[in-house]
Amino acid sequence: MTRKLFVTTALPYANAAFHIGHIMEYIQADIWVRFQRMQRDGAAGREVHFVGADDTHGTPIMIAAEKEGITPQQFVANIAAGRAQYLDGFHIAFDNWYSTDSPENVDLSQSIYRKLRDTGLIVTKTVDRFFDPVKGMFLADRNIKGECPKCGAKNQYGDNCEVCGAAYQPTDLVNPFSVFTNATPVMKPSEQYFFKLSDPRCFEFLKDWLNTPGRLQPEMVNKVSEWLGEAGEKLADWDISRDAPYFGIPIPDAPGKFFYVWMDAPVGYLASLKNYCDKKGLDFDALLNDPATEQIHFIGKDIVSFHLLFWPAMLKFAGHPVIDKLKVNVHGFLTVNNEKMSKSRGTGISPLRYLDLGMNPEWLRYYIAFKLNSKVEDLDFNGDDFVARVNSDLIGKYVNIASRCAGFIAKRFDGKLASTLSEGAQSWINRALTVDVNGVIVERQASIAAHFENREFGKALREIMEIADITNQYVDENKPWILAKDADKTAELHDVCTTALILFRQLTILLSPVLPGVAKNVASFLNDAEFTWADTQVFGDAVSNSMLGRTIGAYSHLMTRMDAKMIEALFDAPQAAAVAAPAADAANDAAPAPVAETPASAIEELAPEIKIDDFLKVDLRIAKIVNCELVDGSDKLLRLTLDAGEGRLRNVFSGIRSAYQPEELIGKLTVLVANLAPRKMKFGISEGMVMAASAADEKANPGIYILNPWPGAEPGMRIR
Repeated sequence: MTRKLFVTTALPYANAAFHIGHIMEYIQADIWVRFQRMQRDGAAGREVHFVGADDTHGTPIMIAAEKEGITPQQFVANIAAGRAQYLDGFHIAFDNWYSTDSPENVDLSQSIYRKLRDTGLIVTKTVDRFFDPVKGMFLADRNIKGECPKCGAKNQYGDNCEVCGAAYQPTDLVNPFSVFTNATPVMKPSEQYFFKLSDPRCFEFLKDWLNTPGRLQPEMVNKVSEWLGEAGEKLADWDISRDAPYFGIPIPDAPGKFFYVWMDAPVGYLASLKNYCDKKGLDFDALLNDPATEQIHFIGKDIVSFHLLFWPAMLKFAGHPVIDKLKVNVHGFLTVNNEKMSKSRGTGISPLRYLDLGMNPEWLRYYIAFKLNSKVEDLDFNGDDFVARVNSDLIGKYVNIASRCAGFIAKRFDGKLASTLSEGAQSWINRALTVDVNGVIVERQASIAAHFENREFGKALREIMEIADITNQYVDENKPWILAKDADKTAELHDVCTTALILFRQLTILLSPVLPGVAKNVASFLNDAEFTWADTQVFGDAVSNSMLGRTIGAYSHLMTRMDAKMIEALFDAPQAAAVAAPAADAANDAAPAPVAETPASAIEELAPEIKIDDFLKVDLRIAKIVNCELVDGSDKLLRLTLDAGEGRLRNVFSGIRSAYQPEELIGKLTVLVANLAPRKMKFGISEGMVMAASAADEKANPGIYILNPWPGAEPGMRIR
């Protein structure tokens, strides 16, 4: 049965250009899609439909359009007109890019609503809503900010906290303010429409749905299960309506009421697919009801409450078949030097500036892929590491193979590869492309394929680079540049260069999902119509036989080295610290809010001077946080399990619970005071102390920042 895949990503809010977080997510999904398209299930290829859309509704867009003196529709059309340069620029190949402000989305959203209403899951309540007395309008959740009622984080939206992930009502915010006028909102009564997420049917469904194997990463299952509670007692009804004036989809039979943007935005995935099916003459309903169809969704960890609670429950009780085919891949944020991106600190990255600087988009695709795995971990962009990784792997290991050997084939053999290979050459091919697993020789491409399938892109690229290392070793040992000087070694030169190019072709096929532009050029150079994953199979000499005796084209340079100076030009210039009230933010835009300067009073005075001997008494070591969990009975402590390179694990309690969720720290490196005497606590023995920074007055300036060494440090290294 041919596997059918419906692949989606988060919808960007249509009030601004793409930011680098969008591009990271789209590259991740695009790599997975390209890998799937290279597969062959029997005689037929896998059927893949990769669709996206702009999230267009909500008050922020209505207000922005009003300021420009145009309609909301024209405003979002202007934004949409600039999307292609980003998608094409980074080789992101959506099959269809659409809009939630579309006839399809209106029909689907209203149809889902009616079905929910018929099942008794829509109720009306008269509730007090925030109203901006200056603007004279009710405020949507993302038009209000304040302090999170759960963790106390400042500058959080009125629907969910981007720090701790909690979902709540805007009226739960502490010290709320309007993002439009900075005014303190007042409460006014309004009749609202709610989806009864508190209904026991929703809890029973969500519990089973979340725990379906393969549906979701284990860490996300645990996190969302906490939101459910033991018996659904934590689930609250969800306000899905907004009052006019509002740019959105009208609620049927409710004049002056519109769907809250988060109600219709996820339906936009289906609307884009329906629009695509209509264009291609495909049966939309038949595709969704086909047992072979799966939906694979890529999403950031900041908006999982909507996609793992409201969305699946809404689809389930509307009777939509896609709910049983839905798998969600959650990823972390993109940071810069382990800090959240911020223009005020000069750590913002503009995707368009990257392209305008002439930086190769496939450098970024490779670097992002190399650092990605299937866990919900932040991906850190480090400029020095970026340059080193690209120049070492792509130039020094991969492209170098063709550049050292292709010229000899053109000059000495009229562009024709050898028709046979020596036993030694064939043994090197087998050595590069196979591996001994417990006495059984298996093809590397199988494990690389499994890594791509499971979104373990970093593992896939590391194994591919192992093939490149072996290939370069072969070239270095046989030295074609020396063989070319001896007329008696012509046959050997032909043998060596043919072998190297056979392996170069294999590397290219394996890298195709990540480097589609390079792969296209290599296919042209080697006279291949297209690359498929089946071309990587080794056994039966399929790899060699497909290339032997082939005439290839002239080699042209595939990729240049990266100049480190480009990195300096890439980052946004630091901006002055913000002192005014925050401006209106995008409904789904995760860009950080302006950060004010730290007041001098927050910095402690220096401790008394010490001698070097005093400092050397403290043994500071790099430690890896291999596990982190909450401590029952304590609202301040986290229990850290640390690897300090000692051949054993340490248990350390740290008072950082207010600043970090356990899953944020797992896998990170930190600094451990390794020779601190063990301390007996009621929760257990604490074997050391992790280092963290904070202000002098932690109540006034509550931030806690655990130390995180630069990439390259290893557990056990001593800090001197």
